Amino acid sequence: MKKALVPGTFDPITNGHLDVIARAASIFDEVVVAVALSAKKNTLFPLEQRVELVQEAVKDLPNVTAIGFDGLLTDFAFEQNAHCVVKGLRAITDFEYEFQMAAMNWQLHRSVETFFIMSPPEYMYLSSSIVRELASMNGRFEKFVPENVVPALKAAYAK
Repeated sequence: MKKALVPGTFDPITNGHLDVIARAASIFDEVVVAVALSAKKNTLFPLEQRVELVQEAVKDLPNVTAIGFDGLLTDFAFEQNAHCVVKGLRAITDFEYEFQMAAMNWQLHRSVETFFIMSPPEYMYLSSSIVRELASMNGRFEKFVPENVVPALKAAYAK
């Protein structure tokens, strides 16, 4: 059985993330969405809520689960018995960063491969930070996120 991780902060999960997850789910037997604590990032949503939002967004994908983690991705992959990390690429800047991460991950755990999925054109510009900025300014962000994320974002910025 081929098991893959799709890691990220998912603060919040976007339709671009969901596209990568669904495409990975069509390739691998099992996909774990690895929701990172990411202490260096000042996240809008706490880890537990981000995991819940992802779980709800992927509920129609039977071979996909979401789990929060803290620490090295390669250690988490080893714990999960996953041999592949799937990353979405939007632009050349993504590639440069992800290439560095893939090289480092290879040095840490050579049994973990990195698999890149190119974003389709409609998601090449989309990021969680853009969605958060739109939501914070009462912009129309709804079409960029799964339905279950809309009320969470509205509540977060209602204050």
